Amino acid sequence: ELLSATASDGTTLSLSINPDLQQRVLGYLEQTRPPYAVFVAVEPSTGRVLSLAGYSTLDPNWSQQAAYQVYPMASLFKMVTAAAALEKRKISPDTVLEFRGRLVSETPKNWDPSPRGRNHRMDMIEAMGKSVNPVYGLIASDLLGKQSLQQACTRFGFNRPLLLPGVPAAPSPAPPAETVNDLRLQGCGLDHDLRISPIHAAAITAAIANRGSLMVPRLVDQAVLEGRQLKVPATRELERVMSPESADSLTRMLLTTVTSGTSRKAFRSHEGRRLLSEMKIAAKTGSIDGDNPKGHYSWFAAYAPADKPRIALVALVINGDKWKIKASNLGEQALAEFFRQGR
Repeated sequence: ELLSATASDGTTLSLSINPDLQQRVLGYLEQTRPPYAVFVAVEPSTGRVLSLAGYSTLDPNWSQQAAYQVYPMASLFKMVTAAAALEKRKISPDTVLEFRGRLVSETPKNWDPSPRGRNHRMDMIEAMGKSVNPVYGLIASDLLGKQSLQQACTRFGFNRPLLLPGVPAAPSPAPPAETVNDLRLQGCGLDHDLRISPIHAAAITAAIANRGSLMVPRLVDQAVLEGRQLKVPATRELERVMSPESADSLTRMLLTTVTSGTSRKAFRSHEGRRLLSEMKIAAKTGSIDGDNPKGHYSWFAAYAPADKPRIALVALVINGDKWKIKASNLGEQALAEFFRQGR
């Protein structure tokens, strides 16, 4: 029931990976065959890595380092923008903002509400579930400003080398915005230079689930050499990224993504509906085009049960012109498997 590996010096390492979850993820990817996919799952309270999977039909070598390379973060960054605004007490989940433009608009100069009225009005909960670009862009420019958003980026681990001890992840860049429109694009996740690794994204998602406490990811539960137990990294907090109160508010904002928001269709599958119907799941999606590798990037981050999380996960699927699956489909399969085990 355990996965193990042997180090070069002969040490036997017992891994924290959940074998059934790992096999379900890889099996689903083999069945659906997207060009590229990455999946990371973490136990929020301890940082134990429950699943770590890379997959590609085009480049087998890519999958080995896929979890540690950086990719455009897309709308997952709305969680950081919201966290910053909650910490500064600029918003609450019930705050209503007015804006113009379509919900998925990518033209920030058109988002300012008209003084003559006839604007859209939406609270933070609905705007998060539907991933409304103008709302989170306006939060960044009108309520936070460049300095406050950059401070939040630093707190959440962007622009910092060797953020996660023992984890070979490339630094996640979040360049300062130069103009108001750039700041709006960054706040809602449309800035292509705003990038993150899946392992870092999973750590952030787990930190929100853990009421603001970012734990160091760890992959080894036990190490034995010639019959002797060796010391392995212990559970430890890296830092606090937000207050428990702000994390609770952000969880409220993330609950509608799977019920009435951007990933509702993925959670209508037969198994997901049966196994997860009574469970509150906090989640966020993201989508953006990228060049390395080239394709359409689909993100899904989630944790469950939302009131007492036992798993936090991030899925990234990169499709070509013909879409195979969305990341939320992979996330739903993983959650169904994890809670099928009676966890």
